[in-house]
Amino acid sequence: MTPTFLSRRSLVGATLTAALLTGVAAPTALAAPRTSATAQMPATVPPLDTAALRAAVSDLDHPQATAAQLRVGGTAGSWYGTAGVANRGTGAPIRQDDTFRAGSITKMFVAAAVLQLSAEGKVDLDKPIQDYLPGVLPKSYAPIKVSQLLDHTSGLPNENIPKSKQKTTPEQILEHRDDRWTPQQIVATLPENAPMKFTPGTKQEYRGMNYVLASMLLEKVTGKPYGKAIGDRILRPLGLHHTSFSGNDPKLHGPHVHGYLAMSDGRLEDATEYNQSEAWGEGEVISTTGDLERFIKALFTPGKVLPKATLNKMFEMPAPEVRMVDGTPARYSKGLQTVTINGVTLWGKTGERYGYNSAVMATRDLQRTAVYSWTPTHRDESQIQMALRMGDAITKPGAGAR
Repeated sequence: MTPTFLSRRSLVGATLTAALLTGVAAPTALAAPRTSATAQMPATVPPLDTAALRAAVSDLDHPQATAAQLRVGGTAGSWYGTAGVANRGTGAPIRQDDTFRAGSITKMFVAAAVLQLSAEGKVDLDKPIQDYLPGVLPKSYAPIKVSQLLDHTSGLPNENIPKSKQKTTPEQILEHRDDRWTPQQIVATLPENAPMKFTPGTKQEYRGMNYVLASMLLEKVTGKPYGKAIGDRILRPLGLHHTSFSGNDPKLHGPHVHGYLAMSDGRLEDATEYNQSEAWGEGEVISTTGDLERFIKALFTPGKVLPKATLNKMFEMPAPEVRMVDGTPARYSKGLQTVTINGVTLWGKTGERYGYNSAVMATRDLQRTAVYSWTPTHRDESQIQMALRMGDAITKPGAGAR
């Protein structure tokens, strides 16, 4: 059967996984987030169930994948495991320093850098993005606060992707692997004179475009490419030596995990080399599980990346009356998404690119951190199975490490 493929903007950034983790499936295990950040801080987390962790990683048939790795850490115990191979051609096993495409986890880095600038008085989160980037958005659009970009309450209308750039089959995805986009071209897909989807700040809808604009803001204020600004402010100070932003370079350099896509006839094609400029500031980061663990630990520690007061803002959810456009509770704060699984509330971000799916999550008090990356071969709703299994294993009560 030919797999169902979703459009670039509907799946880029792992919105599928984000939607999953709000109680759509397995309601006994998952709960929709509440609006109070302090109410979500768990008093404790259960001991690790290493059998469940191992089982979650090892099943590469539901859904089909070529590799998976999971790193769990924090004060309540640690574990690391892998399954599959990093390269089907050579049979090379996955190593802890192998890089992979982490997709929308990029947004955590962008949000952290913008919040740093706000703490330094260089960005006003309540100021419209149009004031910082005059002429970038159509004049007919309502003023959108910087904070409303970061928490996906902007109300931007849907983009009009040119038919020549649309990809509805795996073959079309690979045909466009060398396409180059500029940020200006991405923003230009927003329609002129279109009504806002909703008044900014009144609803929430996950949109990659919000972070394209936030990255353009980062460049405008710092005078540097957004990736270099994040490198100077976050990557180098934290020693994240395996994390980078690809720009127009389609390759993963050094040891890395290959991603594959199943074609309409079932053949697997290597999708590792792919120009990520279509994602840019919303989803082009390359990293490792170790670097992402180090990043979230530093990010959630007051004073390491953000001052305490600014870090608190990162965890602020929209007002209780602000809900997702489908009516479910809001689940995004500034650069983070949140979910409660088995009574454990996690904060972090999911990410997805062609052939790759990942997440970095942690309890706010860092009793538990988790980073996973796996390589699904089908870009469709079947990815829900792995996300559910990983989330349940990470939070499942166990008898302790064994």
